[in-house]
Amino acid sequence: MTGTPDLYTDGGTEPPVVVKLGGARAVDPAGAVGDVAHLVANGREVVVVHGGSTEVDDQLEALGREPEYVETPGGVTGRFTDEDAMEVFEMALPGKLNTELVVGLRNAGVDALGLSGVDGGLLAGPRKSAVRVLEDGKRKIKRGDHSGRIDAVDDGLLSGLLADGYTPVLSPPMLGEESDGDVTAVNTDADRAAAAVAGALGGELVVLTDVAGVYEDPDDADTLIGAVDGPADFEDLEAAAEGFMTRKVMAAKEALEGGAAAVYVSDANVRDPIVAALDGAGTRIDRAAVVGSGSDAEGGEDAEGVEQ
Repeated sequence: MTGTPDLYTDGGTEPPVVVKLGGARAVDPAGAVGDVAHLVANGREVVVVHGGSTEVDDQLEALGREPEYVETPGGVTGRFTDEDAMEVFEMALPGKLNTELVVGLRNAGVDALGLSGVDGGLLAGPRKSAVRVLEDGKRKIKRGDHSGRIDAVDDGLLSGLLADGYTPVLSPPMLGEESDGDVTAVNTDADRAAAAVAGALGGELVVLTDVAGVYEDPDDADTLIGAVDGPADFEDLEAAAEGFMTRKVMAAKEALEGGAAAVYVSDANVRDPIVAALDGAGTRIDRAAVVGSGSDAEGGEDAEGVEQ
């Protein structure tokens, strides 16, 4: 994975925009679809990455199965993806949700092209069949997981599609490399997938979720953290992040370390959500806040396998 923040596929001065659409039920993609169409019509290159946690849970429950979540020793809650859950995951994300999003974008005039991380080996890395979990205060090893950590992005494939005028719409799964050399489709966190893509393209990452950004106090709307410009600011951001936001801050760090120009965490449900984020709404994290800071988000090695 190679970050190229000064070289953009269109030869221009603006980096690609990588938009991460959350999979929570409260996230309405309609505004983002219109914004992508606006950006593309004005010459900006865009890659869309989406999750689908709610859809996966709904399909599992329709089949009479309870979604299984585990807590890592680092305090991150994530999905445990066994073989049956992986089958549902493949149906829900690259099947139903990716198709729906591509159709919506094409109806908005965008030449969208749907992909999963498996296609062309776009997102690849080692499969993890065992994960460290915390149960009843004790650290344990839980086996049978189908997850992986992305360590390679085919940025040449994405750059070629962008140069040809396409807007890639990407979802997990990723291509998991087995110890015997074979590969298999495995779950990966969609926030971190978007981070890997943004880093590889040197892009600006816009993480759209169901809140306005990262808060010092999640119960106080007046404590929104606006700009994160330096290492001390980033340490404060990490300390403030709770719950699902912990993964997003972790993904922001990975994106910036990988070569992304900036990361924005903002509300998907406002008017023109992507443009609003790029114009300063929500929480903006500058590359200088992470690169060279020595900050190390807790639990990073343990948080694979969550799609959101």
